[in-house]
Amino acid sequence: MTDPLIINPYDDEHFMREALRQARKAAKQDEVPIGAVIVHQGSIVGRAWNQVETLKDATAHAEMLALTQAESALGDWRLTDCDLYVTKEPCPMCAGAIMHCRVRRVIFGCPDVKGGAAGGFWNLLQAPNLNHRTEITAGVLNDDCVRILKEFFAEARRRRAEGLEHKKGAAKEATEDGGLVFDGP
Repeated sequence: MTDPLIINPYDDEHFMREALRQARKAAKQDEVPIGAVIVHQGSIVGRAWNQVETLKDATAHAEMLALTQAESALGDWRLTDCDLYVTKEPCPMCAGAIMHCRVRRVIFGCPDVKGGAAGGFWNLLQAPNLNHRTEITAGVLNDDCVRILKEFFAEARRRRAEGLEHKKGAAKEATEDGGLVFDGP
């Protein structure tokens, strides 16, 4: 019999702060500020930020890039002993990849009620008909994760109102605040 997973909320906050550092890197590159880290046995084995506009790749979400790094670092596509920390609830694409990699646990900051796939809109990570289920912890450093997104979208709206050049994707999403819930889970 295996020991149950022991969850330390202080570790969760520590690793979410690293995900927030990654999100700030995205914001500096004018990318939607979402960051992710993957932890294996207490060490970070993958870290990334959104790079959709930079790489001109719709799949270059922080989670996808961090998964690829972790797989490379561990030499296996199965990430069964890994936890993923991400500042915003994963989308269906990322949730599908998380399931295929068999990530043990997903910890996210703020929910996405319009498109989240970890309980916000759907719960792909715990779908009963799939052969793997991922544990979910929501709302870790929610306020900090919401703040960075709100500031990014407010700046995008300001730029658009002033007629300044801004990336198409960010300006479009800025009108919708990315589907976030700002009062927490």
